[in-house]
Amino acid sequence: MRGYHFSKIKTNPLQNGSFDELLKLFAQLLNYTAGDAGDALAWMNELDKQYKLTSNDYAMGNFIDDLKSKGYIKENPSNAEISITAKTEQTIRKSALEEIFGKLKKAGRGNHNSNISGVGEEKNADRREYAFGDSLDQIDMTASIHNAQINHGIGNFTLTERDLEVEEKDFKTLTSTVLMIDISHSMILYGEDRITPAKKVAMALAELISTRYPKDTLDIVVFGNDAWPITIKDLPYLKVGPYHTNTLAGLELAADILRRRKTHNKQIFMITDGKPTCLKENGRYYKNSMGLDRKVIGKTLNMAAQCKKLKIPITTFMIAQDPYLQQFVRDFTQINGGRAFYSSLTGLGEYIFEDYIKNRRKTVR
Repeated sequence: MRGYHFSKIKTNPLQNGSFDELLKLFAQLLNYTAGDAGDALAWMNELDKQYKLTSNDYAMGNFIDDLKSKGYIKENPSNAEISITAKTEQTIRKSALEEIFGKLKKAGRGNHNSNISGVGEEKNADRREYAFGDSLDQIDMTASIHNAQINHGIGNFTLTERDLEVEEKDFKTLTSTVLMIDISHSMILYGEDRITPAKKVAMALAELISTRYPKDTLDIVVFGNDAWPITIKDLPYLKVGPYHTNTLAGLELAADILRRRKTHNKQIFMITDGKPTCLKENGRYYKNSMGLDRKVIGKTLNMAAQCKKLKIPITTFMIAQDPYLQQFVRDFTQINGGRAFYSSLTGLGEYIFEDYIKNRRKTVR
């Protein structure tokens, strides 16, 4: 009996090496190279040699020329160093948004209806009689005229207050969010790259807010030995440093930013993979990486309580599964009244997007 004959599978993951397909790969590689265009292109050349991404008609040199002519990269005339442009930075954000939203739709997440009705932007199925104080744009004129015809007849048309029918809308309020990203050394330890997914989520969230919720605000804070704000434009170039984890400094800065925001809803999203290990007192660092230091943990938990008084819930996304950290996260979450997710790196974006869209429909009282 003749058996099966297996031959080498010939695949081309990119559709004939088109510019658009190669650009998607280039944008992905920039996430891993911290925005270094030269390194990303070097990787693409290696991948092209191994997997034949391009063809004789459109080779890697053609792609690089197109990147320059279309304004995605620029070359320094003095040292020939290649760097990305603002156009590429936006392309990376859009790519991250499409990737995460695509996963969100496939998982069935992100469709959250509010149980609070009132003056808002999104209509729902609820109807009721007009009440004093309702705005004119809430009145369903078609339904109201229909009510008047039923109640008073067609021959002598009369429209009274009792005929008016109000269309409820889902309540929506502006939201201010601070996204805290841990850039301590542990974010690249043990052969696992945790900073790249965190950056990708931040870029996607920034693109979501700027395009879909432009009146909301997003501030980004990174924390290692210290904490400092960064702009959206800084995200592609963000790197992990030789830092400990000063969670307290990050929370203090995030709370200070939100105090100055005039929006009603305020929240902190914190992406971290480890325990707080550092404080700064009188200009000097107090560090202890060996365990859950009582002094460091105590002050961090006190800050969580202060955020609760300021009505700033903190959602912690712990991208590590160490059992001994779970108790600290539980204590931290209970004191603040926030939430905690033990997320894998692959599911981080979906969790954050789902929580953001859900939270912005809530009113903090």
